[in-house]
Amino acid sequence: MASRDDNSAGRGRKARRRQGGGKAAAAAASRRSADRGKAGRVARNAVSKGPHSRRRGSHRRLTGRRGTRLAAWRRAQQAASRTGGADNPGRSPGGAAAAAALNPGAVTPVPLQLPESEPAGDSEAVWSAAEAERVRAAAYEEGYREGLFQGGEAKLGRLIPCHTLLPELRVDDVIAAGFPAVAARLHPLLTPAGVFAAANEALREGRPLSVVRLGDGELITLAHGTVISIGEALRWGAFLPYAGVHLPDPAAREALATAVRSADIIGVPESRHPSYQGLLFPVLHHYGIDYRTLRLTTSTVNYEMNTAGYLTRLLQGRRVLLIGNQAEALAGFLGQRGVNVVGWLAPVRGVADATEIAMRVREFPDFDLALVAAGVAAVMICVQLSREWGKVALDLGHLADKLIQGEAAWPQLGEVHTGANGD
Repeated sequence: MASRDDNSAGRGRKARRRQGGGKAAAAAASRRSADRGKAGRVARNAVSKGPHSRRRGSHRRLTGRRGTRLAAWRRAQQAASRTGGADNPGRSPGGAAAAAALNPGAVTPVPLQLPESEPAGDSEAVWSAAEAERVRAAAYEEGYREGLFQGGEAKLGRLIPCHTLLPELRVDDVIAAGFPAVAARLHPLLTPAGVFAAANEALREGRPLSVVRLGDGELITLAHGTVISIGEALRWGAFLPYAGVHLPDPAAREALATAVRSADIIGVPESRHPSYQGLLFPVLHHYGIDYRTLRLTTSTVNYEMNTAGYLTRLLQGRRVLLIGNQAEALAGFLGQRGVNVVGWLAPVRGVADATEIAMRVREFPDFDLALVAAGVAAVMICVQLSREWGKVALDLGHLADKLIQGEAAWPQLGEVHTGANGD
């Protein structure tokens, strides 16, 4: 059973519903009256605005737009005439103004260029790179300083007795003072003039002669797995693939050692760098080759012979065969300078091609002198041309590239240059 309070609440709700219903009815009546008023206004306007009135308004609007465009066109023409570009409005400032006035929609708006914000962390990255470079440079300087000491003054210091000093003398002074004691052990090398004389005599007498050169590429090839580890050879000889050797290659190493034993004149480095003389004598000792039995010259004899004019004299009046990847270009270079190039053999794909190239020489039987520029393989090719074909063969090396590229001069006959090009 419902309570009294419930009945009172129910009567209150009914009263409110009756009041709300009355208000809704009044609002609906008001809306109907407004709609009738609006409909009347629309009808009256429709009567007063006939077709003629609409055409007249459209004509006024059209005339106004045409007038505006015409005025803009006239202003643009006047501007174009002032700039001298009225005949070609599309290619002058005036023409651009006219095009913009007649067709504003065709003008491409220029976007506002906002400064790019610096990405977060960039300044820190730049600072870190600069700091890393500073640390690297400092470490290099310290390592160089310590290495210089250990390789010089420290060695001298170990010879000085305890509780004594050797004041005012540096290691260089001691070396200079002591060098005369070992000067008698100096081993002479053939000069460029001596190599020219030997080659020229062999050509005149029709005797074979091979002139080869040992640089760091040849010495690392000979040393890998014998004098130094393969890992060291790979680090020191990262350039060897360019010279035609892919380490490890024991077959190439042994073939090269055989060629060195058979060569007539061998160019060796005068540098005492670890990759040059630092390997030369240990390698010769490993293979049982006594340097005192060899005819040695400098490994840069090719450059020195060219600079002094000996190479020009050697090729004068001789039939020349060129071998190497730059042989064709070198043939053009030498041919323009009066050298009789009878042919060339190319390409040479590393030490594996040495024997095949030497066999292909039969394609050019009538030549006197071969110039070979073929990396490490040049040593083997020169020796085979000499031993098997009875020819004079000279390892030209990178001199071929320098001549072609204009980095080395080709002396005219009788001209002598006093400078020398490095390898």
